Amino acid sequence: MTLIKKSLIYIFISCLLLISHGCSTLEGNKISSEYKPVRGQFGKDVMWIATTQELVDKMLDMAKVSDKDVLYDLGSGDGIVPITAAKRFNAQSVGIEFNPKLADYARAKVIQENVKNKVTIITGDIFKEDFSNATVVFMYLLPELNLELRPKLLNMKPGTRIVSHYFDMSDWYPDQIIKTSNDAAYLWVIPAKIAGKWEFLNLETKKSSVIEVDQIFQKIGGTITMDGVAQPLLSPQLSADQLSFLYQVSSLGLVGVTLKIKDNQMQGVQRFLEQEVSVEARRLK
Repeated sequence: MTLIKKSLIYIFISCLLLISHGCSTLEGNKISSEYKPVRGQFGKDVMWIATTQELVDKMLDMAKVSDKDVLYDLGSGDGIVPITAAKRFNAQSVGIEFNPKLADYARAKVIQENVKNKVTIITGDIFKEDFSNATVVFMYLLPELNLELRPKLLNMKPGTRIVSHYFDMSDWYPDQIIKTSNDAAYLWVIPAKIAGKWEFLNLETKKSSVIEVDQIFQKIGGTITMDGVAQPLLSPQLSADQLSFLYQVSSLGLVGVTLKIKDNQMQGVQRFLEQEVSVEARRLK
């Protein structure tokens, strides 16, 4: 066979492959454009019920989403949450959807809404995909699925916001709730894990004491022991990586403490009689 004939055959086969690929792409576009999700259709673990635009807006506002956030929507359905987050707040957003047709439908909407540079729709399983870099996580799942995800959520970076449409997380009480006439949404802020014993040090006097903290999710209590005398922490509050409390000093009255937590260290200030002193704490156990 001559070189010219071989070249012509190669070109012919290449054209056939290109035509075939083009047809399959067109067919895929046709499927995504013709497919319409139906309210109540069954999926892997839940049935699909669209969240209203009004509630999506309220939930995003409740989570204080901004352009600095990375938002993940677990079971993203038609993509309304990540699309709205991108359009309203310019937030980088990812939807994870198990149903391939519904995921394709959401991708088509992403293109239609002109947010392709901000929104990614993944066809995948929410229990297998990695969303550890999220700063905001949205869910519209069943209670048992929320509880199955709860340990993973609690291990996320302190300050990560979790929003659930309609279903709560049992004994992990939300930080905020919004309700409409027939709907509800819940917000949790992931707290730092601070249960245990800490050495508390006044950096000016170098005097140390011991703080013991009990913790159930974001609810905390405990004691501070100074000169061998223990007293309860007063008005203790834990929000994300911020801890605050009061304690009593006989000669000074109430002393207020505010600390920022990072791993096994805390740094901050204590205030009393219009004075401010730097303090720190380190985990003992």
